[in-house]
Amino acid sequence: SKDLKGAMEILIEQKRQKLSTVEKLDEHMDFASQLIFAQNRGDLTAENVNQCVLEMMIAAPDTLSVTLFFMLILIAEHPTVEEDMMREIETVMGKQELQS
Repeated sequence: SKDLKGAMEILIEQKRQKLSTVEKLDEHMDFASQLIFAQNRGDLTAENVNQCVLEMMIAAPDTLSVTLFFMLILIAEHPTVEEDMMREIETVMGKQELQS
């Protein structure tokens, strides 16, 4: 846990350095950047930023996999919804090959 926290602090500092040197900020605005700017404004502490980023890194794979699992189950249980989704995909994508 201590090693992970230290690694996260290093990554956040690298992100902070990158943000200080970019020309077009809007291309680099993600959630971590927003947290860093909130700290710069005094809305968050460094510990708050570190904890938020750490929780995103640890929790995201679990919550995403569970959400996708239930989404797929719901689609499988509702074939008309699946058909509607497939029609929409075909309408938007046309003859283009789907990519992950």
